[in-house]
Amino acid sequence: MPSTMPALFLGHGNPMNALARNDYTEAWRHLGQTMPRPEGIVCVSAHWYRPGTAVTVNEKPRTIHDFGGFPPELYQMSYPAPGAPELARRLQRLLSPLEVQGDDSWGLDHGTWAVLCHLYPNADIPVLQLSIDETQPAQFHYDLGRKLATLREEGILIVGSGNLVHNLHSYAWGRHLVEPYDWAVRFEARARELMLAGDHAPLVAYETLGEDARLSIPTPDHYLPLLYVLATRRGEEQITFPVEGVDGGSISMLAVQVG
Repeated sequence: MPSTMPALFLGHGNPMNALARNDYTEAWRHLGQTMPRPEGIVCVSAHWYRPGTAVTVNEKPRTIHDFGGFPPELYQMSYPAPGAPELARRLQRLLSPLEVQGDDSWGLDHGTWAVLCHLYPNADIPVLQLSIDETQPAQFHYDLGRKLATLREEGILIVGSGNLVHNLHSYAWGRHLVEPYDWAVRFEARARELMLAGDHAPLVAYETLGEDARLSIPTPDHYLPLLYVLATRRGEEQITFPVEGVDGGSISMLAVQVG
């Protein structure tokens, strides 16, 4: 009988974390070593943000290098995890009557492989991606996450990959030891309080949380994966934060674990 899996939101940050050994990547590696081994992984990545809902159906998903201006070593990285076509069909049935397109043109973008290469470096667990429909409001995405919750009982690890605070306009590229912006610290603290209290409604309606939220979430793509993960919480399940930190002043590396 498969173990009931936790659900994880991972702040993935800079793509260079795929090559790095730092506090964040070591914490991801520890998570992979201490959680039950999943039967499969469903990842909602900030970087598959498109009209409509789709799921990858590839048997051998390609490694997508969806970024520019980084060292050649990063473009040489491959994460050859098998796909999960059967799980994709299960997911399509689970989300019915919503039409979920089976997609074999996408693969695993860096929101997925740059964290999974640390959690599961052997790339031997089947992985699929679920797209984020950019045309839909936050409540739509939270509701989809609630439907996905049952997969946890089937041994499926649900991963949301983005960043709670993600403001690249304010990011300190190439500078070290930059103090986090006050608004980033305040918004992360408020979000953590709401998560610990099990009060998801303000997090879904994040645009009502004021100027700190506006600066922290200038676009929703990196924030919405968090809602998928929070929506899988059952009853009084524990919420923990196994990874913490703010990179470049304006990118929260916070990880959120449900269960």
